[in-house]
Amino acid sequence: MTDSLARLRTAGVSVWLDDLSRERLTTGSLAALRDRGVSGVTTNPTIFARAISDSGAYAGQIRDLKLRQAPADQALRELTASDVRRACDVLRPAYEATDGLDGRVSIEVDPRIAHDTGRTVAEARALWWLVDRPNLFVKIPAARQGLPAITACLAEGISINVTLIFSLTRYGEVIEAFLAGLEQARAAGWDLSGIASVASFFVSRVDTEVDKRLDKTGTPQAAALRGKAAIANARLAYQRYEEMLATDRWRALEQAGARPQRPLWASTSVKDPAYPDTRYVADLVAPGVINTMPEATLNAVTDHGDIPNDSIHGTYANSQAVLDDLAALGIDYDDVVQTLENQGVTAFDASWDNLGQRLATALNTLRQE
Repeated sequence: MTDSLARLRTAGVSVWLDDLSRERLTTGSLAALRDRGVSGVTTNPTIFARAISDSGAYAGQIRDLKLRQAPADQALRELTASDVRRACDVLRPAYEATDGLDGRVSIEVDPRIAHDTGRTVAEARALWWLVDRPNLFVKIPAARQGLPAITACLAEGISINVTLIFSLTRYGEVIEAFLAGLEQARAAGWDLSGIASVASFFVSRVDTEVDKRLDKTGTPQAAALRGKAAIANARLAYQRYEEMLATDRWRALEQAGARPQRPLWASTSVKDPAYPDTRYVADLVAPGVINTMPEATLNAVTDHGDIPNDSIHGTYANSQAVLDDLAALGIDYDDVVQTLENQGVTAFDASWDNLGQRLATALNTLRQE
């Protein structure tokens, strides 16, 4: 593992794990990964639903919550916040070694309130206080209603992971929300060096949706474009990131101590077995990015990943040509990315609902005993 992760670090890429469970914390699995070069953790409602549903490690805390007659929503927050707080402590050495750049752990606002800006901001504040660790990221979906919440939270000094970004247009709006939040924080007297943010740009799901539409087209031209959309889209996002770094607006914030909002490649596991299992890592290497991987992808990269020094610079014209060629075949980019955003929010809502229902059943069982 060390050689592959060392190559990524040399290229300027931070490797994070897209998974968290209490079992990882109690067995020392997360600490072992940290010691081998993994420098952050991302989570989402689906990950927590799987972890809590499939493990007996939560039984003691769930019983305490039952005895306290905690409502299901409160129980859910206490369970997830406990794991995230402990993970923040495990990764604190990486946070301190990188002067706050890495060693970060994310916890997500309830995705069911993504349409309500005020409630999203209120919950982000509550999570920030509840976990109470400097290396926390609060995750807010990039859906349109979340953008003002992102700005408001950054303006209050809350570090934010903006999630569920699929489109270049939405990413531009996320960049605007980030810059506006830092400008407001500066005006309010916050130390900008202590405010961090990442923009989680989703990758493999773009190929899944586009390939499905290409297969329906059924032409040789369509077949030739299979598996090209996601990487092209992400590379063009990195181009937008570089353009942001070149603006006078960013330079003024940087001079005031701000750190850039780094691109984070999410959804990096390969969904189509016809594709190399390391492609969404090896093909998206550039300085200043984060690649967050499920453990299977991490293992594949460390076992047989061929990591280049840089696989993004010099690709922008070809990447734009891929999107142009897709449009020429009738693949509607705006419809693709809006579909994926809607599906992402819906899937996270369903995971949250499912987990909440299971906890409610467990809590009510004891109250009736």
